[in-house]
Amino acid sequence: MSGGNGRGEQSAVPFRAVDLGSRAVDVEHRADGSIHVRSPHRLGDYPIRMTDRLVHWANETPDTVFLAGRSVGNGGGWRSFTYAETLDTVRRIGKALMTRDLSEDRPIMILSGNDLEHAMLGLAAQYVGVPYAPVSPAYSLISTDYAKLGYIVDLLTPGLIFAADGEAFAPAIEAVRPDDCEVVVTRNRQAGQHETLFASLLDHYADGHVDAANATVTPETIAKFMFTSGSTGMPKGVINTQRMMCSNQEMITWSFPYFRDEPPVVLDWAPWNHTAGGNHNFGLVLYNGGTLYIDDGNPTPAGIGRTVRNLTDISPNWYFNVPKGYDALVPYLRKDPALRETFFEDLKVLFYAGAGMAQHIWDALDEMAVEACGARILRLCGFGATETGPFALILLWDAPAGNLGIPAPEVDIKLVPNGNKLEARIKSPSVMPGYWRQPDLTLEAFDEEGYYMLGDAMRFADPDDASAGLLFDGRVKEDFKLDTGTWVNVGPLRAAFINHFAPYVSDVVVAGLNQDYVATLVFVDINACREVSGQSEDTDLAEVVRHGQVRAKFHALMKSFAAEATGSSNRVARMMLLEEAPSIDRHEMTDKGSINQRAVLENRAALVDELFAEPAPGRVISLDREP
Repeated sequence: MSGGNGRGEQSAVPFRAVDLGSRAVDVEHRADGSIHVRSPHRLGDYPIRMTDRLVHWANETPDTVFLAGRSVGNGGGWRSFTYAETLDTVRRIGKALMTRDLSEDRPIMILSGNDLEHAMLGLAAQYVGVPYAPVSPAYSLISTDYAKLGYIVDLLTPGLIFAADGEAFAPAIEAVRPDDCEVVVTRNRQAGQHETLFASLLDHYADGHVDAANATVTPETIAKFMFTSGSTGMPKGVINTQRMMCSNQEMITWSFPYFRDEPPVVLDWAPWNHTAGGNHNFGLVLYNGGTLYIDDGNPTPAGIGRTVRNLTDISPNWYFNVPKGYDALVPYLRKDPALRETFFEDLKVLFYAGAGMAQHIWDALDEMAVEACGARILRLCGFGATETGPFALILLWDAPAGNLGIPAPEVDIKLVPNGNKLEARIKSPSVMPGYWRQPDLTLEAFDEEGYYMLGDAMRFADPDDASAGLLFDGRVKEDFKLDTGTWVNVGPLRAAFINHFAPYVSDVVVAGLNQDYVATLVFVDINACREVSGQSEDTDLAEVVRHGQVRAKFHALMKSFAAEATGSSNRVARMMLLEEAPSIDRHEMTDKGSINQRAVLENRAALVDELFAEPAPGRVISLDREP
């Protein structure tokens, strides 16, 4: 979802020049009431398999660094692999994999996060035609019951499990490992576990049989199983074929043609078990012969310092983050002129996904970019799903919040009337063939014409000009009616609420089905709220949200938010600041931090009842009562 235009003096400063794709779009209105939105452009030729690009760059630019990551220990310096070194390593590991009983029915399962060994193993698996599944580390390291991890193991029946650190992942592996499944670790091999060291995979000689195996990989070959976040229950295994991945990367390159002349230089932390990090970001570097620096940081208080450290070394020309990540980065950029210079020196695009960007973040980035390089940097976004590769829509111009852009070449967006909304469906060469070993869910995911049903609603930014882009209009199944019959559009209301209450809110759940007003359950940003209350860093969440100054701040923001409301559908009359963080085991939160509205409302039904009780209980913040 897109960020907004700068509102300060910087809004008059031009953007740094960058070569981007066309905004042209075709629209077709059909007799059944559906509207089809497509690009008039066709995709260029794309390779049969993603590793063809590795072979290409190993021949064309063998000494260019493809991957670099921080070492574990020894001061944490950068380890790097050129394209030639990567291909050699991948072929040797590929040979090792060929000596094992691995296949679609016995794939590789990767439990740990982004690192060089993960990358090499995944590329080697693709090279010889063995599917692999990068699984969220949270299912092993944060979950306490391993339910989701065990479910995935049962679904995949893996023949090999990889984890970087044998000690850290030992409890999870012990809980779910099938008897006939080999375990490979990079370090800290556990005594008595019969684990294989990753380094031993490099001992094999890559002969012609490896390349013969590579030649059998076709566009229909399964490259990966990418698991959905499980926001509606247990994760679903999305089949990713070579055609999906290669066509998707050609769409991305069409959108960013400057990559052809200026290969991407990227520092990225986005998890490879998610399609944004593992397919979109990793893939665009490989596809275009760029360099990927694996960021060992992340947008958390513990991780942002590592990201900042890495950005002192790297000047990216394309940068991805989630809104929370940009918000965490801004204070460091503001106070460190040298960091600002390095960050903006070569930057052409600020890319983001996952949520709408608050205006104050964009204003700050605009201000610092102008100071550092004399121009603003375009902030662009894309839209898609794990099931679509993910790339489907792309915003190629500066636009207000919520604009998703236009379809990429050969992406057909069908908008189907659904109540008072237009439900979006997608057909594309990058859409999945289905969910692994779940034919019932696959059948439910597609309509009678073979379009994947996103579950999202969209509308035209300008009904008279489709090239102005499509706007996100909420999740179809999240919307509800008040007892007056008035529809509450949850998606836009959540986005507006989070933006208005920034930086004090991390997420919000909207309630009010069959009630006469809207109320919210609020997950606060504990660090921002501690600044309001003046409490110490070790003050727990419950004590923070009960503090009088925090409640007064939220009441004041609630009043100003209500003053901007246009009616009962977007006027929040009550709220409760939650004292318990969302639970991944109860499906309230995905491992990437997205909130499952339905699960929160179901799990915390008693709190929802409190929101609408009369009179309002003391911990409920009410618009018509001072806190």
